[in-house]
Amino acid sequence: MKKEATPVHWHAMDQEAVFERLETGTDGLDETTAKKRIEETGQNSLEAEEGISPWRLLARQVHNPLIYLLAGAATLSFVIGHRVDAAVIAGVVVLNTLLGFIQEWRAEGALNALRKMAAHHARVLRDGQPVEIEASQVVPGDVLVLETGDWVAADARMLSGDHLKTDESALTGESQPVAKQSEKVAEDAPLADRHNMVWMSTNVTGGRGRAVVVETGMRTAMGKIAGDVRATVRESTPLQKRMHKLGIVLGIGGVVMAIGVFGLGLLRGHEWGEILMYAVAVAVSAIPEGLPAVISVTLALGVRRMAQRNAIVRRMSAVETLGSTTVICSDKTGTITENQMTVRRLWAGGRTFEASGDGYRPEGELKQAGGETVGERPDALERLLRIGALSSNADLKKEEGQWRVEGNPSEGALLAVTIKSGMDIGPMREQSRRLAEIPFSSDAKYNATLHSDREGAGRVVFVKGAPERILEFCSHVSRDGKPVELDEDLRREIGEIGETYAAEALRVMAGAYREMSTDQDGLESADVESGLIFTGLWGMFDPPRKESAQAVSDARGAGIHPVMITGDHAVTALAIARKVGITEDGPVLTGVDIEKMEKPELAKAALAGGVFARVSPAHKLKLMEAFKEQGHIVAMTGDGVNDAPALKGADIGIAMGRAGTEVAKEAADMVLTDDNFATIVHAVEEGRVIYSNLRRVVYFLLTTNLGEILTLVGALAIGLDLPLTAVMILWINLVTDGACTVPLGVEPRHSDVLKHPPRAPKAFIVDRRVALRMALLMPIMAAGTLGLFWYARQNGDLAYARTVAFTAMAAFQWFQAFNARSNYQSLFSIGVFSNRSLLVGVGVAILLQLGAVHTVIGHRLLGTTGLSWTDWLMIVLVSSSIWVADEILKWFGVYGKGQRSQ
Repeated sequence: MKKEATPVHWHAMDQEAVFERLETGTDGLDETTAKKRIEETGQNSLEAEEGISPWRLLARQVHNPLIYLLAGAATLSFVIGHRVDAAVIAGVVVLNTLLGFIQEWRAEGALNALRKMAAHHARVLRDGQPVEIEASQVVPGDVLVLETGDWVAADARMLSGDHLKTDESALTGESQPVAKQSEKVAEDAPLADRHNMVWMSTNVTGGRGRAVVVETGMRTAMGKIAGDVRATVRESTPLQKRMHKLGIVLGIGGVVMAIGVFGLGLLRGHEWGEILMYAVAVAVSAIPEGLPAVISVTLALGVRRMAQRNAIVRRMSAVETLGSTTVICSDKTGTITENQMTVRRLWAGGRTFEASGDGYRPEGELKQAGGETVGERPDALERLLRIGALSSNADLKKEEGQWRVEGNPSEGALLAVTIKSGMDIGPMREQSRRLAEIPFSSDAKYNATLHSDREGAGRVVFVKGAPERILEFCSHVSRDGKPVELDEDLRREIGEIGETYAAEALRVMAGAYREMSTDQDGLESADVESGLIFTGLWGMFDPPRKESAQAVSDARGAGIHPVMITGDHAVTALAIARKVGITEDGPVLTGVDIEKMEKPELAKAALAGGVFARVSPAHKLKLMEAFKEQGHIVAMTGDGVNDAPALKGADIGIAMGRAGTEVAKEAADMVLTDDNFATIVHAVEEGRVIYSNLRRVVYFLLTTNLGEILTLVGALAIGLDLPLTAVMILWINLVTDGACTVPLGVEPRHSDVLKHPPRAPKAFIVDRRVALRMALLMPIMAAGTLGLFWYARQNGDLAYARTVAFTAMAAFQWFQAFNARSNYQSLFSIGVFSNRSLLVGVGVAILLQLGAVHTVIGHRLLGTTGLSWTDWLMIVLVSSSIWVADEILKWFGVYGKGQRSQ
């Protein structure tokens, strides 16, 4: 393929010229050519979408007010002659920066893997066959296969289309969908008028078509706009912002307190050099050095766990919101049910037929109501089967011994039952060539196709869709091989048959046809919305997923209201809802009810019934708004292009990974790779676990920091020497705490995580109960450390006493790490060994403390001296008091019982 030095006016060229320029054809490229072109043109991505570079990540660690404060402390230490302390603090700055870099680089790697899982995909023709590839692998010359809901992967020239429309508002500002055609347009036509082009990052809002890719990546129209845009800055989650502010407040508070301590010390006659180092120690105590990095890692590891449970988080803020979810509005088909459609009943020509077999395997037979096998197919039955097969866009394929459907599951079921009847779909499609199509839409609730008849001389329209819609369009019904007028009695009879099928949890679809003039090659809605001949009904069974009932029960136990939404018949919806436990007796509300009701009334009725039928995307949007106005936190599922507004407006928009369109995925906060309702509940569970783990980490770090400040201020208040130096405090904050915080951040989920009500969305991570724990336990930490320091000072020099206090403060953190595992449950209730990572972390912290106390380098850098085994025994006994006290307080329910799992 020639590289173009000047812009090519693809829109002004006919198709043959485009093919020649791109060295391609209607069948697209072969794999070998495509691989060569990706090397020539590069990946189909925008430079502005590149991830965070290592240098930028490193700079982010340094550009931190807390680091500045530590650097200031190192400088002060150097100025007053404490060279070793200055070197250690400077080393800590470097170490903290590197640790933060390594942890956030790991987090970035986890998020990159998730972004790859959530990447856009495109369907292209390779070797003449449609295949799905990552959008980044699309090259010039590929032929895009476009359908409603697709995200356009690159700039492409239209080849053919059926009512194809795209949303180009992001590119041109045009708010209405733009209809596309394949004829060339004037060379000087502005971009908005190039109706034979589709553009990268626009969405297909209706119809289907094919287009040949002409430009990719930064050479696209969207790429040229993005050329001046720098890498997108990733938005921090609300929690990260709040914790960053908390860190700043603590840092400022520490500086203010340090100034106060310095002034108080001077007034009490201390030497300015000594009291300055005391003040530096107070300031350092206030800094939660590891907090930002630990929060990033906890979030990243949490969302990776969620991905392992089939929920891909696209926006990190969703993790926090999941724990507050009060309502889950879920689609029925494919989410609560298996989406493995099987036609069980057919009604045609006034007679009922039954089909055997399961799934998409085209094995089974048709039987009459009495059980006799259908021999020669009645005309009405054959016509119904032809309508189902010829108006479908699905295909059945056998892979590794399993039959699966490519396309819509309902259409796959229609193909399967047609083959079971003995009809051969391939020759049928060749004889009755499709000429035009009106694709299915959630508003119209039908699709229609125009075909030549078997001899090619006539024209016939086949229509299938919701029974009530099809009946509206019909004037006659097929009886005994000929059409008869469709009077009110026949309409009522057909409606009752549909109701009977629906009561058996069958999804009901109707089929009809109309003969057209022989010269008609196009199709409009006016051609199919009157004068049709009603042919029959299909009753399809889509069984509930095995795990749905348990998931619904778990959601209710967690204080969450499950609401089922479907476009199916109300009776079908109620039957499925009963099977999975969403409701017993309804009531079932319909789209008509939603339109009539005011939002407060709608929200109340939704919580009472929990089932909605014959619902459109516009109804879903109103329902979501009704819940939100009543203060609910709403998770909303969706898969179609028209679901995007509801997904964007919901607190958590959830798209289907298998059945969902690219537009729905782009609008969503989370994507389910298995389209399973149970996965939503699992995601809520994981969201609660992640938030609880973050609370554990924050509680542990704040208790440590504030406990150190209380110890230092207490020593000054009662006239003791400085019990801990600045470098000792840094050791505890970084080394001791660092070994415990990451294990706390991956605390396994507790058994009661789904047995408590949702968390208030604006609740601060340090709530009243956590503050009470800190207020009760910090004095124990301070008193124990100061008591041991005073005792040791009576029996030894200052270095020995500080070593005792230093080790005691570290030991308090070992026991406090076990306390942090739960706010109200005993360690023995949750299991001493259930978090093995924490056992390893505490073990590492103990070994490092031994090294700090009993090695020459520890003596040199930290100013420690060796301790005897009796010193260690005394330290462990005193420091364990914080764990004993916490267990007693939990036993008496001082912190409360039955609250959120932490």
